[in-house]
Amino acid sequence: MMKVLIFGVVLLAAANPCSSYAQNINQIINTDAVEKIERALSADDMQGRKPGTPGGEKAATFIAGEFKRAGLKSLYGDSSYLQRFSMLNAKPAGVKIVWGDGSLDADKVIAFSGRPEIDLTEKSGYAIKKLKSYAELRGFIDSISLITKNTLILVDSSLAGIFPRIRRFGSLRFKNGNNHSSVLVLAQQLPEKFTIHIKQTITEPVLTNVVGIIPGTVKKNEYVIFSGHYDHLGIADKPENGDSIYNGANDDAAGVTGVIMLARYFKAFHNNERTLVFVAFTAEEVGCYGSQYFSNQFASPNDVTAMLNIEMIGTESKWGKNTAYITGYDKTDMGKILEKNLAGSDFNFYADPYPDQQLFYRSDNATLARLGVPAHTISTSKMDHEPNYHKVSDELNTLDVANMSEIIKAIAISATSIVQGIDKPSRVNAGALHK
Repeated sequence: MMKVLIFGVVLLAAANPCSSYAQNINQIINTDAVEKIERALSADDMQGRKPGTPGGEKAATFIAGEFKRAGLKSLYGDSSYLQRFSMLNAKPAGVKIVWGDGSLDADKVIAFSGRPEIDLTEKSGYAIKKLKSYAELRGFIDSISLITKNTLILVDSSLAGIFPRIRRFGSLRFKNGNNHSSVLVLAQQLPEKFTIHIKQTITEPVLTNVVGIIPGTVKKNEYVIFSGHYDHLGIADKPENGDSIYNGANDDAAGVTGVIMLARYFKAFHNNERTLVFVAFTAEEVGCYGSQYFSNQFASPNDVTAMLNIEMIGTESKWGKNTAYITGYDKTDMGKILEKNLAGSDFNFYADPYPDQQLFYRSDNATLARLGVPAHTISTSKMDHEPNYHKVSDELNTLDVANMSEIIKAIAISATSIVQGIDKPSRVNAGALHK
């Protein structure tokens, strides 16, 4: 039986229909090529790639240039890969609180609203919700755009340590979307009487997704999406060890690097029966707004065969090199398909080992998964111990680029039967997902 050497692993050519794709993979996806893209995306001159900033726009322009060089077509048939949309951006301009017989510090209140002013009392008719755990708080943040009524949320005082980090999720809203207000208060009990008055400065930044496609040869109206988010946290208010730029090398320049490399790879073969869509999303870090906008503008979710979202693949997983995990593994059979296509190799996919972290709901796959699409995130991040996560220390020199390259190759090979129209993953039971 003939054996073919591929990306440092051995596939059994006669047993694996994907091996023809794999034979020349190292010519396209290799450490030098991966590092070049990763270095550019995580450079200081990208200024942390915050949505709606010059650094974010520079990153979008760079990715569009890479899509063009790869030979992708634009989504809308024009010459642009940029999908632009406007948002409302709210920044606190003043907070006054009377809480029972006393008061609360302004930093214990966070508003999720596109309104310039919010006046809230015990008579305002807001729904009341209590969040006692991190999982509950994270679940609320992940579904904030689905809130259908004005809501006052009491956040348990035990969550005081992470409460300030939630503020960044409240800044952006869709212009014509949900206009209900959610006000989070870090407090144990709701007093009989209270008054909260919040003023906000509202601006309308333009945000940008980057999208390119390779039309299918046969099943043109069936889509396979490869995605990652290029946005990150921008520039810190205060330097840390002389550094103030959140480079986001792992989160998620690594994922977008993977998307670009996959675009090059599949374009080189151009043997995809299904249409392939490559997306670099904006605004994942502040509520997955880029993927929400994309899903509302794109084809019917029933036409999306699969979505492989790539998030933080620059470090080794808990199992070591040549491994990665798939979030929401048990929600479809996609994981089994990917594993089947890697049979005979030394690369392994595993189910998400951090179910308590709710990772399936925390990245851009969640938007399409809630519509029934087999949409999963592939990652290696050790979420129980990721020392550079959301820190200015998330730099290129902390990544294992060689291992990252192997992961990208594994994604390419494992997805081939889906790309070729051979396999079709089962659908997500959207009704059973967290709302």
